Amino acid sequence: FEAMLAQLPEDNSPGSHGGYNRDLFNAWIDANGDGCNTRAEVLKSETSSAISAHGTCTIDTGSWYSAYDGIWFTSAKDLDIDHFVPLKEAWVSGAWQWTGATRTAFGNDLGYAASLLAVSSSSNRSKSDNDPARWLPRNSDFYCDYAATWVAVKWRWNLSVDALERDALNRLLGPCS
Repeated sequence: FEAMLAQLPEDNSPGSHGGYNRDLFNAWIDANGDGCNTRAEVLKSETSSAISAHGTCTIDTGSWYSAYDGIWFTSAKDLDIDHFVPLKEAWVSGAWQWTGATRTAFGNDLGYAASLLAVSSSSNRSKSDNDPARWLPRNSDFYCDYAATWVAVKWRWNLSVDALERDALNRLLGPCS
């Protein structure tokens, strides 16, 4: 992952890429037409037990591990689906120049399981749109996976990093095997 990180382009003026609007990513669509939106698809794929649902595809219960906290949850209402690289971070890292279709694909990326993650609502809101230089999960046992996944998602989408972000990721990845 360190080699992948070294190859990511660097942009130290992310603030110059204005115009961000979450709606430009069209998140939580029903991409495959089965009646379940992206949130439900992630909940279904990440549960470690049978789920219960109501309506077309509203997930109620299951068993999910919030890696950011190191805590298990059984109620879907206690979870958010986190864009591992937040939408605003993606915007300032290159999505500002993407087509609408590419932004929608990023906002609903079920093609790489780590792009979207079921986590506690509180941890997702704490993270907000911060990168690893500005926020880390409470669960320090997840730091290596967090940094590696961050790099992998940025690599998958050819997104840039800024110098502080690159430094933080290098520090996190250093002790990882």
